[in-house]
Amino acid sequence: MKNSFSILATVVGVSLSLAVPAAAVDLKLMTGPQGGVWVPLGGQLKDMWEKAVPGLNVQSLPGAGIANVRGVDEGKADVGFGNSISTVDGLKGTAPFPKPTTNVCNVATLYPQYYQLVVSADSGVKSVKDLKGKGVTTQQRGNTGELITGQLLKVNGLSYNDVKMSFVSYTDSVTQMQDGHAVAFGLGTTIPSGAVMDLAAARPVTILDLSDQLAEMRKLNPGYTLVSIPKGTYPKQDNEVKVIGYATHIVASCKLPADMVYAMTKAMADNIVSMASVNKSMSGLTPKAMAEDIGVPFHPGAAKYYKEAGITVATN
Repeated sequence: MKNSFSILATVVGVSLSLAVPAAAVDLKLMTGPQGGVWVPLGGQLKDMWEKAVPGLNVQSLPGAGIANVRGVDEGKADVGFGNSISTVDGLKGTAPFPKPTTNVCNVATLYPQYYQLVVSADSGVKSVKDLKGKGVTTQQRGNTGELITGQLLKVNGLSYNDVKMSFVSYTDSVTQMQDGHAVAFGLGTTIPSGAVMDLAAARPVTILDLSDQLAEMRKLNPGYTLVSIPKGTYPKQDNEVKVIGYATHIVASCKLPADMVYAMTKAMADNIVSMASVNKSMSGLTPKAMAEDIGVPFHPGAAKYYKEAGITVATN
């Protein structure tokens, strides 16, 4: 009889343990500035990851390309959006990173990014060198777009001191362009950019072709590429425009459990349609594209998913 009670107690105990949900785990996700695509895309990731990992609670935080990589490396965040060129700079300890990052692993490449230098059509600005002495607005410091703006000025013999510089949000940049305080707006984001659409709807603008800048820009960071903004992407844009490109990807702390990152990676691959509803450029995303080698070693959990998909990637 005693044994019967013992067995019953054991069965009840097991049943109760199965009924208890997995221990809650908090995950900090750094996204991007308000007005950019990383914020709504971060909301999509939060939903799919919480469904894929029992007990997971994702907290979305504002961020930026450079700040996110530093945040993950320093343990202030667990996951974040990154830009390939900035993440590689972090691994090497290249400015603006004070030292090499050691706790940043790749999870998935998501889509190409486009650095767009938008100028007022009546400004007379035909090249980067024409910006000398004029009002220029770009993203806040710590954003990849801001870094590229500074580099673009540098390869043309200019610095922030040679222009009337402003580091503000997308919304404030559009306002400065509209009221004439700035004649140029440099930003790194997807296409079409909502901020550029708003600006183009309010006044005539031109996106500068940056084909002639690639060679010098690649000397600063070999990860830069040349990408095309198709004609008609923006109002009154009659021609294709070549601009500086790079890739957006997801980075994670290398210390995160492999099974968690595996589930998160699989969730992204299974929900491409959902992510593409926020950013159309992700509509053709595949596991192979997610596993693109951008010079950043993959997290073992992500690598496990790609291996199951028949793709071998490099890990730490």
